[in-house]
Amino acid sequence: MAGIQSRLTEKQKQAFLALFGAKSLNLLYKGSIHGYNVGIFHNICNTQGPTFVVGYNASGFIFGGFTSQSYRSSGTHLCDDKAFLFSMKGSGGKPLKFPIKISSKAVLDHNSYGPYFGDGDLVFLPGNSPVVTTNSSAGTYKFFAEDLHGNDLKLVECEVYRPEDVGSIMENPWRETKWTAGEREELVKQVLSFKPYLNTLPHFRVLFLGPIGAGKSSFFNSVNSVFRGYVTSQALTGRDSTSLTKQYKTYKIRNGEGKQLPIVFCDTMGLEDKRGSGLHVDDVDKLLQGHVPDKYQFNPSAAIAPNVLGYIKNPSLKDQIHCVAFIIDGSTVEILPENLEEKLKQIRQIANNLGVPQLVILTKVDQLCSTLEEDLSAVYKVMAVRKQMELIEEKLGIPLCHIVPVKNYSSELELKTNVDILTLIAVRQLLRLAEGFLDNVDIVSSDKGAEED
Repeated sequence: MAGIQSRLTEKQKQAFLALFGAKSLNLLYKGSIHGYNVGIFHNICNTQGPTFVVGYNASGFIFGGFTSQSYRSSGTHLCDDKAFLFSMKGSGGKPLKFPIKISSKAVLDHNSYGPYFGDGDLVFLPGNSPVVTTNSSAGTYKFFAEDLHGNDLKLVECEVYRPEDVGSIMENPWRETKWTAGEREELVKQVLSFKPYLNTLPHFRVLFLGPIGAGKSSFFNSVNSVFRGYVTSQALTGRDSTSLTKQYKTYKIRNGEGKQLPIVFCDTMGLEDKRGSGLHVDDVDKLLQGHVPDKYQFNPSAAIAPNVLGYIKNPSLKDQIHCVAFIIDGSTVEILPENLEEKLKQIRQIANNLGVPQLVILTKVDQLCSTLEEDLSAVYKVMAVRKQMELIEEKLGIPLCHIVPVKNYSSELELKTNVDILTLIAVRQLLRLAEGFLDNVDIVSSDKGAEED
């Protein structure tokens, strides 16, 4: 509702959005502006879909109710097992949620009453006045009046919102993650201390593969930024209709003290849906086996040949790829071109045949939901993120546990803890999968056994 200010702060909005899982709140009705009138309430709020009624009193309580059903002045009770009452005391804190017990009497939808929850459990605007009445003994909802509004029944304001995209945010995350500076430092330590258990292997090699513009080089820059302590852009990034990466490039990363990470990132030309464009699929087999030299200039029309200058004819374990990272734009999964999807499947089959594990790094997840633009820690609560991850699982056959979301540094000038945490989790998973590759390599058993002896 343009021009009319919500009484809720942004922090309060985010806390309430988490209760019923929505992207945003659209203010429909405000008592101090429209008048505390039942008829006006129905004229404005009928047929609006789910509504969120918020009352404010002088005792500092913010309280009300939610229904997923739409008001229509039907004159009957609406059945709604998603309805609930809520309360928040003061300017912050976590809201209390009072669940429904009898869903068949969730809301009375009658043109003679304003928002009317239960069998008189909580009623707004009785007698067209800025007050509420409550009856906790009615039993439709489970609550105590003192907890709901502190027994202060007079309203200083009443607002009704329409939640947008209800169900898009879950109340509890489906993956547990700590979003603290301490957790960030712990992840940094874990990555730095990771080490291949073979003395002959100085570091793991991870191959980046993905469509043009998905953020392969940007992901490397983000990892580099985390360990340098400031936002960097060593790898070439930007927007173009073709791949910015033309050569096979390997990148080592050091922290601010000069210690090298136990991982080398190998960047490739981007994949394209057109034949004769982008990375040639037949190059992937040679890349994974370690035949392709650093700085090799990719040829979209023909795969690398053994007579190419620098071709590694007899690659050792340290030349091989130990894990593949599919870098995919999370905001474009649904519109992935059919030919491109087929190329990714072919590459996955090649990697499987060679026993090389794969991890999907889903970039640009902050573009999937406005909530994530402000609070990236909600990434495992946002249904749109889960949906995209499940879609990738379906399209490529990669299990959900091998798919991780990230947000690359793009416009930021300074590091952000939550961005770093997602980046570090992705790197840790790459290292874990790469270590698993060693367990399946024939040469490992003898080398490992010799070391143990």
